[in-house]
Amino acid sequence: MNLLEGNVLAALAGEWSGDETIATTRWGQGGSAIGRVNARFDLGGKVLLMDYREERDGKLALQAHAVFVAGQEPGEYALYWFDSYGFTPSQPATGHWDGKRLVFLRTSQRGQTRHIYEWVADGLYQLVLESSFDGGVNWERVMEGEYRRVE
Repeated sequence: MNLLEGNVLAALAGEWSGDETIATTRWGQGGSAIGRVNARFDLGGKVLLMDYREERDGKLALQAHAVFVAGQEPGEYALYWFDSYGFTPSQPATGHWDGKRLVFLRTSQRGQTRHIYEWVADGLYQLVLESSFDGGVNWERVMEGEYRRVE
């Protein structure tokens, strides 16, 4: 799929599964995980709803619900992220499509988190999460995963 000509959010829709590497952070121990994603359009195709589950050793470790919205300007997006660690957004994460990657920056009292979605091939994307606790001066990799389309 040529994402430059298509709908970037549509490329995320569907069922995905992938191997993840989680870094040890202030929220928990690092290690390997399996990520499962179900993303679907709702509200007349205006928003992409994503349900995420992280499994470690066959047990649920983290759940998240994300709401993706296309902005008024081409290439601009917003992300609302809710997770089982208790994150509740006070404002959306701003995002943009740079021609290769969909990048969001979430800011909260816990710091900043950057979500980087990059398409490797049709039916395959990578996600990297990085956090900063000093206003974006230094970034720590929190998670990286590679996801294949299941359906």
